[in-house]
Amino acid sequence: MSFPHSGAAAARLEIVASTGSTNADLRAHADDEAGWPHLSAILTEDQVAGRGRLDRVWTTPPGSALALSVLLRVPAIPMAERGWIPLAAGLAMADAIAAQLPERVVGVKWPNDVLVGERKICGILAEAIGSDAVIVGSGVNTTMTQEQLPVDTATSFAVEGVQADLDLLVAGYLARLDGWIDGLADHGSAVASGLRDAVSARCVTLGRTVRVMLPGGADLVGEATGLGEDGCLIIDAEGAEHRIAAGDIVHLRLV
Repeated sequence: MSFPHSGAAAARLEIVASTGSTNADLRAHADDEAGWPHLSAILTEDQVAGRGRLDRVWTTPPGSALALSVLLRVPAIPMAERGWIPLAAGLAMADAIAAQLPERVVGVKWPNDVLVGERKICGILAEAIGSDAVIVGSGVNTTMTQEQLPVDTATSFAVEGVQADLDLLVAGYLARLDGWIDGLADHGSAVASGLRDAVSARCVTLGRTVRVMLPGGADLVGEATGLGEDGCLIIDAEGAEHRIAAGDIVHLRLV
């Protein structure tokens, strides 16, 4: 693999032929701030022990998906605003993917899955490391065939009939992510930096009837009406407003 544009966009880029988890690999270097500064990244096309949300296993056939983890050092971002970091990553990835799929509808399913139409092409997982660092891991389905897709609600660049330029995809993602993280740090809030408006514009969850599977097993069905100042999803259900900070979302229908 050759990633010259990505290497220029990242503070440090390590490309590995195969690994268990790029997030775990990057986590091992998080204490080395000099050697692994802000916007350092590790990527591979063969991740064999990846994890998704709720500790779900995420594995793909070798060469069929891109696993990328990015280290963000965020001491200048207020703690109350750090919930926007995974949303910023979802937005940045959606924009990078949309640049290579200009004839498709690409959007963010709250909080940070990237969809092409109604099907998922990328998942993102952010984890805090200590008090001032965050690792953002993403998995993008690239050459995965229809038969290789794990579920019928997934897609890939290949299924969409496009051969992705992975170098430009990663470089575009890193540049956009860095810009939004800088904006959060400079302005002190997602509202002031324009991040909330930008995520809202890309978020295909808004304006839909959704089912929220909440921690603990409860379900909530209602209309997703907006994003709160802290990045929570606002649901109107049975005449009451609910602010959802965490939960699995199922799109039911357009309102």
